[in-house]
Amino acid sequence: MSDQGFLDLINGLYIVAAILFILGLKYLGSPRTARKGNRLSALGMLIAIVATLVSRDIIEYEWIAIGIAIGAVIGIVIARTVKMTAMPQMVAVLNGFGGAASALVAAAELIRSVDLGDVPLDVAIIALFSTVLGALTLTGSLIAFGKLQGIVTSRAVLLPLRNVVNALILIAIIGLSAWLVVEPNQPEIFLAVGLLSVLLGVLLVIPIGGADMPVVISLLNSYSGIAAAAAGVVLQNNILIIAGALVGASGLILTRIMTKAMNRSLANVIFGGFGATATVADAAGTPGERPYRSATAEDVAMILGYSQSVMFVPGYGLAVAQAQHAVKELAGLLQDRGISVKYAIHPVAGRMPGHMNVLLAEADVPYEQLLDLDQSNPEFVRTDVAVVIGANDVTNPAARTDPESPIYGMPILDVDKARAVIVLKRSMATGFSGIDNDLFYLDNTSMFFGDAKSSVSDLVTELRQLD
Repeated sequence: MSDQGFLDLINGLYIVAAILFILGLKYLGSPRTARKGNRLSALGMLIAIVATLVSRDIIEYEWIAIGIAIGAVIGIVIARTVKMTAMPQMVAVLNGFGGAASALVAAAELIRSVDLGDVPLDVAIIALFSTVLGALTLTGSLIAFGKLQGIVTSRAVLLPLRNVVNALILIAIIGLSAWLVVEPNQPEIFLAVGLLSVLLGVLLVIPIGGADMPVVISLLNSYSGIAAAAAGVVLQNNILIIAGALVGASGLILTRIMTKAMNRSLANVIFGGFGATATVADAAGTPGERPYRSATAEDVAMILGYSQSVMFVPGYGLAVAQAQHAVKELAGLLQDRGISVKYAIHPVAGRMPGHMNVLLAEADVPYEQLLDLDQSNPEFVRTDVAVVIGANDVTNPAARTDPESPIYGMPILDVDKARAVIVLKRSMATGFSGIDNDLFYLDNTSMFFGDAKSSVSDLVTELRQLD
């Protein structure tokens, strides 16, 4: 085969991989087709890797084989051991590793060009951009992981003059990078740029509260994609550019969806301090001081068993308790009694986009029963019973009614408009935002305390005993 024919073959394989990536993203947009999308994307990546290895004149594959073996073992262990409740943490870590990989590849290519004595201006600029953004993504993602895991405080850590310090660090990074573009053979300056980028990643995410980590993770995911696309430009690798651009664009779109769902500003996410208003959450009062109604398993089973329509509202509490299978069993009993059952999914319920969809899909909940925010809100006024399982801030009516509330204006699920509301919760404690939920004190709300899985199992037992 001629050199041109071989090049055409490689580019053809890259086009096939790119098509599979795009189709994979399309199918990932629905829980029903998400597994198919995942497989198509994985196949596309396999094709891209093989084509790249063949086309890059790589003679010794020993280290590549070792890396693949180690990565495969780690991937299998993660897939089998990481719980669904820890998925956000895992995504944060993988985002960070993706950014680090892009930074290392771009840095290695820049160093190689310096050693050869020929550093094109565009290569130097883009390599430095990828290095900075990748390093920032690494440490920012690790801080996000720490906040979600409880290793780092989930509260917004508001350092003095944080925005001024961040601005000065960014100016220093830009200035030193410009110096490197002119005089690239300065390893100590290159090291300084890397260290400042690592520090900036920490300082940008530390001021963000744990409740807002889903948005931060989405944004960092976009950063990792952009860094990968920039590394692709440095390497002149078309498929890396395409894959990075797809990740970057989809991450930005998801970030926009998340900020809209939380009534936040994207500028606040980018420049830090996001979620800082959560410190004024005590304005709503101490949780549990106001009168509320509690219910027993027998009471709740009676309400559910003689209703005509039930809407389940899952949240992070359901994920922690791993109650999705018990909920599916309860829903099945209700349907056997001729009761309509649906699920209302808020875009930021849980700790990452799609968290509740994945949990319920794991329990084989029919996809047509899953309603998003816009679909479910009109249904609540026609719903007999709304069952809230571990969802807190996304059901707080204060977001609609209290202009002084830190979450005012945030789109919520209108569960308070149902005829009756049952809230399954361990206690009257607040959610991540630290705000007491006005829903708990409404006349049509009953609190059913306990672990979500145990509580739902008790409801199953009681419901079976109803005539």
